Amino acid sequence: MSHRNAAAACAVAAAAAGALLLATPQAAGAAAPPSPGPRTAATAADTLAVSAAPPELLGALQRDLGLTPAQAARRLANEAEAGAAAARLQQRLAGAYAGAWVDGAEAGTLTVATTRAADAAAITAAGARARVVPHTLAELDRTKAALDRAALRNSTADAPVWYVDVRANTVVIRAVKASAAESLIRASGADRTRVRVEATTERPRPLYDIRGGDAYYMGGGGRCSVGFAITRGTQQGFATAGHCGRAGTSTSGFNQVAQGTFQASSFPGRDMAWVAANSSWTSTPYVKGAGGRNVQVTGSVQQPVGASICRSGSTTGWHCGTIQQHNTSVTYPEGTITGVTRTSVCAEPGDSGGSYLSGSQAQGVTSGGSGDCRSGGTTFHQPINPLLQAYGLTLKTTTGPGDPGDPGDPGDPGEPGGTWAAGTVYTAGDQVTYGGAAYRCLQGHQAQAGWEPPNVPALWQRV
Repeated sequence: MSHRNAAAACAVAAAAAGALLLATPQAAGAAAPPSPGPRTAATAADTLAVSAAPPELLGALQRDLGLTPAQAARRLANEAEAGAAAARLQQRLAGAYAGAWVDGAEAGTLTVATTRAADAAAITAAGARARVVPHTLAELDRTKAALDRAALRNSTADAPVWYVDVRANTVVIRAVKASAAESLIRASGADRTRVRVEATTERPRPLYDIRGGDAYYMGGGGRCSVGFAITRGTQQGFATAGHCGRAGTSTSGFNQVAQGTFQASSFPGRDMAWVAANSSWTSTPYVKGAGGRNVQVTGSVQQPVGASICRSGSTTGWHCGTIQQHNTSVTYPEGTITGVTRTSVCAEPGDSGGSYLSGSQAQGVTSGGSGDCRSGGTTFHQPINPLLQAYGLTLKTTTGPGDPGDPGDPGDPGEPGGTWAAGTVYTAGDQVTYGGAAYRCLQGHQAQAGWEPPNVPALWQRV
């Protein structure tokens, strides 16, 4: 519904079908190998339960740091021991302490900095390398704190990052414009000899997740709910209801942070739309479930009449019912919508656009309904597969098919028929070829890697 008609439609919704938009305002420091027999004292690695590191963590270290499984395990043990050694040395060096760090693929070398040359012997005796530097860590921390205070009174958009670099024994400001960094230093009153300015083109931004069922707000007023996170080529975004906004309508997220813009919208006739998100937002393969827990989305296979179905929305949360009819037409005050699915799930204003799931399969986005979640009601959802097909979108799923648009034109997942292709939306009855054989689609869905016709007899029948 339009924002102008929101109040009236909310009243109508209690008794008749209506759109559900809500109007609102090691080496040194390395771990020693275990010795036989009981030990009288636990190592730092024992204390931190390094041996219990989950396989997912070890796997990510191998992948992202280029380590073997053994190196990943040793790195964790060395880091634990180095942290304990550095802490003990910090206490011993007191005011002369200037920081510590580890180096090497296995974090096997611990370096400890001090402003007193006489401390070198103690550092070496503890199994670390010693470095003598001009500034203590406390001095650098005070300089950084002065910059923090100055940033409260001065713009730092062009000097967005500053930190204490213990390796370099200085405070670093990373700036897009050097003049902005110099202005910050002058405003802080900091000792210029303790600060180094580095050029950067980076402009950091906050990162937020797009998740089905979460609220979003339209620039012209009103609140709706995210349907499903999608991609279109490299563009992140989400599918939602068309009555929530027109092409060009801006959106902000559940946290009221600028989020994106409606790219296309259809209402009445159909009730479908999609929003392209800005770079602060990332599509995720989840819907907000009961208690705020994430529910995985693994595909978009349309389920039959009588199947259970659950809905997530920003007003009433997670509610379930059954699919009553597909291919329904319903008339709202704004006009007639065709091709929607009727369900026994309740909903209320503000739930519009939200997610419908059957198991882990995306079914559609909330369009409208009657009744409420106190006395019960009926709702209608715009099926997801026609929406994906109409706008060339790819549903974000946990099965990780990548970007099905990559083999061809980004954002164009292809057309039904011909050779089977990941990313294409197929409806029951569509016929394709794969591996020299012909197959007929049994259940509507968006194809993804791993769902090749010979692998999924529930979706394809060889003919």
